[in-house]
Formats: sequence, C-alpha cells, structure tokens
Amino acid sequence: MSPSAAARPTSAARARLLGTATKIFYAEGIHSVGIDRITAEAQVTRATLYRHFSGKEDLVLAYLGQADQGIRGQVAAAVGSTPSAAGQVRAVARSLVDGIRSPGFRGCAFLNAVAEYPDPAHPVHRAVLAHRQWFLETVTELLARAGDGDVPADAAGRHLVMLRDGAMAAGCLFDPELVSETFLHGVEGVLREVSAPVPEAG
Repeated sequence: MSPSAAARPTSAARARLLGTATKIFYAEGIHSVGIDRITAEAQVTRATLYRHFSGKEDLVLAYLGQADQGIRGQVAAAVGSTPSAAGQVRAVARSLVDGIRSPGFRGCAFLNAVAEYPDPAHPVHRAVLAHRQWFLETVTELLARAGDGDVPADAAGRHLVMLRDGAMAAGCLFDPELVSETFLHGVEGVLREVSAPVPEAG
C-alpha cells in the first residue's frame, strides 16, 4: 500500500472530527461541549481524536483556524470581484451580510470564542485577536485606497469593524434583513467619510 493510500483514512477521520466540532462549537458554544460528545457524533474513538489533536484546546484552535481561512477566502473573493476600491469595500460588506442572512447564523465565531476565553494570554484568545487584526488591516487598506487621504483610513477602518461587530451580534437576535440593511447603510457612511474633504480651518 502506498503512503498516500495509508494516510487517507486518517485524513478522513480528522476532517470528520473537525467538521463535527465546528458544527457543535458554533451552534452551542465551546465550554459546554465535551470530548465524548464530539467523538460520539464524529463516530471515532478518543484514541483517534488524540492522534490528530493534542486535546480539546488544539481542536478549538483548529476550528478557529479553519474559520479564519474561510473568511480570508470570502474576503479575497469579494475583493477580486471588482477593481474599484469602494466597490471592494461594498463587496466585503455584502459577503458579511450573506452570512448574517444564512440559516443557522449564530453570530461571529471569533467573538463567541473570545467571550469564553477572556484571558489575553490564552492561545484561543490570541488566535481571535490575530484574526481581528488581519481583518482590521484589510479593511483599513481598502478604505485608504477608496479615500482621498483627507480622513485617516485607520479611524474609518475601526469604525467599519465596530459596525461589523454590531451587525454580527444583532444578526442572531433581531430581524437579519433589517440588521443587514442597517449595516450596509453604515458602510456607505464610512465610505462617504473617507472620501469627503476636510474643511479648511477658518
């Protein structure tokens, strides 16, 4: 048997474990879910889980890593859909709205996770901050290209991230259509902010 053929069952088991953990962690939270529940639903043994992950924390980090890669791909696709910087900001916003409107939406996986891991030194907390820093830098760069340089893009970037956080929190509590409409309206305000000239001092 070739090495690749021997590795296939292992890869399938890991994917099943991660897929199961992702579904349950996102829907029900992380601390409330034990290893036994995950292995039972993934139909693998504890030994199989520990062959792929050093423990639950490692599985949580893999879950967040997969979410991070998915969002990076989503943002890259949005940015690649139009050459206009302002259009790219709008496309990223629309991709976020698509998530809010999707069945089973339970808010931001990263905000949900950090609420359960408040210690800034914890690896899960650090993983959340790293993802958020990437997103902030990405939208700030887009806004810098969309503006004329009069209004600082870093302030506009922070504004957009706060709008996004609010939409993510409200999207699973209130009417997702209304939340989405409000968020997109707010993004238009941020775009106007970065493109409006600063009045000269009188």
